[in-house]
Amino acid sequence: MTRTLAEFETLRDAEEYFAFFSLDYDPQVVNVNRLHILRKFSQAIKETSATSESLSETEILNQYQQALQDAYTLFLTSNSIEQKLFGVFQRPHDDVVMLEDIAAPSE
Repeated sequence: MTRTLAEFETLRDAEEYFAFFSLDYDPQVVNVNRLHILRKFSQAIKETSATSESLSETEILNQYQQALQDAYTLFLTSNSIEQKLFGVFQRPHDDVVMLEDIAAPSE
């Protein structure tokens, strides 16, 4: 199957990207981390696009495929708080107490 950038541009959800690139994925992992996987994927696409003038369409799509695989794999062992991909995770919050900051009462 020949893939094209024009076809890639029509994709809208995570499952379509995985199908387009014929990548296996766990639907549960995608459901829990969908926005974060797509955000990380989007960041990688922007980096690739900035340096892709000399690449063929096939090479670009291969890099996009690897970027999606890398984004998915990242969230198999990490989580949204560790990755801090969205502004809400990057700003300090004085009104939030993390569970690990709460000490158990001594007996």
